[in-house]
Amino acid sequence: MAGEIVLKLRLTPYADITWQWLGDRYRTGDHRSEFTPYEHPMVECLAVTDGERSLLMVRERVAGRSRCEPLVREVSTREYDRARELAEQWPGDYALVETAPDEPVQVTAGACRTTPLYLAHDTVSLHASWDMGDLRSYAHGINHKEAARLMLYRPRYSTDTLFTGIHRLTERARAYFGGHLFVRYPEPALHTGSRELVPGADVLGAFMRVLDDALDARPLDPDRTLFHLTGGFDSGTVATRAAERFPGRLSTAALLIGGSGREQQMRRRAEMRAAVPFGAADELIDAMTDLPLHPACLRVSGAAISPYEDPLHHPFVLLTDRIAATGAHTVVTGLGGDEMVALTQEEYPHRAAGSMEDAGSLLWIGRRVGELAEFGDDGIAPPASVNSMTLLSLESAAPVLLRAGLWPLHPFADPDMVALGEALPMDWRELKQLQRRRLASLGMSSDVTLPTERESFAEVVQHALITHGAGLLRDMLNSGSALFEAGLVDPDGLRAGLKALNHDQYDEMRHSQLIEVIHLHLATVAYL
Repeated sequence: MAGEIVLKLRLTPYADITWQWLGDRYRTGDHRSEFTPYEHPMVECLAVTDGERSLLMVRERVAGRSRCEPLVREVSTREYDRARELAEQWPGDYALVETAPDEPVQVTAGACRTTPLYLAHDTVSLHASWDMGDLRSYAHGINHKEAARLMLYRPRYSTDTLFTGIHRLTERARAYFGGHLFVRYPEPALHTGSRELVPGADVLGAFMRVLDDALDARPLDPDRTLFHLTGGFDSGTVATRAAERFPGRLSTAALLIGGSGREQQMRRRAEMRAAVPFGAADELIDAMTDLPLHPACLRVSGAAISPYEDPLHHPFVLLTDRIAATGAHTVVTGLGGDEMVALTQEEYPHRAAGSMEDAGSLLWIGRRVGELAEFGDDGIAPPASVNSMTLLSLESAAPVLLRAGLWPLHPFADPDMVALGEALPMDWRELKQLQRRRLASLGMSSDVTLPTERESFAEVVQHALITHGAGLLRDMLNSGSALFEAGLVDPDGLRAGLKALNHDQYDEMRHSQLIEVIHLHLATVAYL
């Protein structure tokens, strides 16, 4: 099983900083610091030292370059400074570690985040991993402000996690540790607005060129790469373009939904796969059968699964295992497509989701959530080149894939793709006209380009809550919860929500959010 794909490390400042490559990891002479990347075709690592300072880097590979040798290279002071300057210009995902005599250790995250990186420390060393579960012993308690955000479905990209003692290293942020941890946010990324098109502008042509560039930026092996093809506009746009370029070589996969959109999803997927030549393999998991919250779900069985991991965890794990069994080592998704063409507040004035006003019907929301709701934007990261909701989505998907040895690629999260979306006039972004028109250009029917049924996992969540969630909520009420003790969940209100599940009174807008209560509770049980 692939367990250390991106980075796991232990750094001890003011100690031996003589690093050596041991064949699968870097380690200092006194064994007090260690840096473990994983051997994966899409990842490489390198290290340089000028005899005093050392720089170690694990990074996503880019196309057109030979893979770096991991051995520690000795360079001059001038060469080291140049290497340090170039390191932060790397166009892919990366994590950078720096050590020097009598100075705090430093860890910096790249701008093009594909994976999460969580930090924790004791009195001696800084620890980090993409898998929050590796840091479970450092969780001291519940971060009430972050819990309130999650309870209100108002996630924010910041150094906060659900647990005090565990921190997120956000894009371009730098962590310093010399006995105490300090994380410095970067300057805000600059953004542009929409522009007028010149007469005769070939928008779809430009879209395809940017998408091609995003795909070509990595050393993709079409025979070992699988595309998520949900049947939606975003994954459909990415997958069909790639299949045009690599005819007959690309496999696909998807979770099947429930409800009135299920048959439509299957028709749309079939039409997309017929419109361009995909490979024969098409891996499917029926999420209405292999439900979230199933007793076999890792979350439910007590594993230290981060509350930020995919909410459809169990079916997603099953699908990922099926993908890995095909021999694929890379998965391409359509994540980020929503935000790439999102309308601005000026174009579409609307109230932000996640307010206490919206939560008025959620009887289980505890008093502490109301006390903290107005502080939800305190301490959040500055604007990134990629939308913060996209970054959180990528972090949600990554751990399940990484545990299976699969590297994720998200072309819609490419900075040039984001910039294209920002520049497009509103009429190309509204209702995903960009993606719709692209699929229409391939000759696809209105069933694909103008679907009449909603396609979502709402029915999957409903079925999971009624089938498995009710029992988990009952156990939570019977055995108690740290969320009750913190005033984050009101047990009487939760009983009322459970009663609705048991008496066929399910209301999607309200009761679907009970799945987050269950996820947060299971996380506190596993970590605290």
